[in-house]
Amino acid sequence: MVSAEAHGQANMVERQSAGGRASKRLSFWILLFAILSPVFIIGPALMGQTFPPYPLMHVADVFDLFTPLILIPVYWLLFQRAVKDTPNLPETLAFMVLAAFWIEGQGMHLSANSIGHLVGDPVASDAARLTYFYDEQLGHYLWHIGLLGLAALLMYREWRRPAGLLTSWGITLPAGVIYGFTIFAATLEGQTAPMSLPFVLLATLFTLVWGRNKLRTQPLLAFFFASFLVAALFYIGWGLYWGGFPEFSEVGIIK
Repeated sequence: MVSAEAHGQANMVERQSAGGRASKRLSFWILLFAILSPVFIIGPALMGQTFPPYPLMHVADVFDLFTPLILIPVYWLLFQRAVKDTPNLPETLAFMVLAAFWIEGQGMHLSANSIGHLVGDPVASDAARLTYFYDEQLGHYLWHIGLLGLAALLMYREWRRPAGLLTSWGITLPAGVIYGFTIFAATLEGQTAPMSLPFVLLATLFTLVWGRNKLRTQPLLAFFFASFLVAALFYIGWGLYWGGFPEFSEVGIIK
């Protein structure tokens, strides 16, 4: 009897240890995702130098080629690791479609933005107007549908089948602040606030009302909740200060 009890306690300790390791691994990927996102999503806006090997391009254009190659695999790792079960077919198809939106929009923005530097004033010609449309309108909306949609999918999947991992708040909260500002900055400058602001407000409210008791044992839910809350607060502060939602470039913060 004593031996059986000891064996049961040993198994429980082993399960707790394995769960702790899994929580740490997921926290690492969450933090890495939060750090890489502003590097690849915001970073190119600060790289306006000409690319010496091919002067028609900017350094930002070359750097931005790697954005989906780095971030989409990290999305996939988060998609897999937050839930103990393997993704089913509908979940996998949803991920693929949303990732396609993300990649198509980012690629459209990348090429049209690069060409836009050469065609000049967006109203100067039909070519300039079409380039502006692909860059600032269609490209950004496709990209940000993928960006917000993947976040919603990751939250939904963990909500339905949580792995029972503990949230490491010391990592999750700073990561949420970083990614929340990234969402705010990308969607504000990308002119998708009419879609993005209602999404972050509704996602924050939904989690507060129906998911607050799940935050302790659902790290991805906690991360995206913190991110959306931070993005919403930035949006509210920005809107109150400027009386609307002008882009950073409109108010002279970036060129």
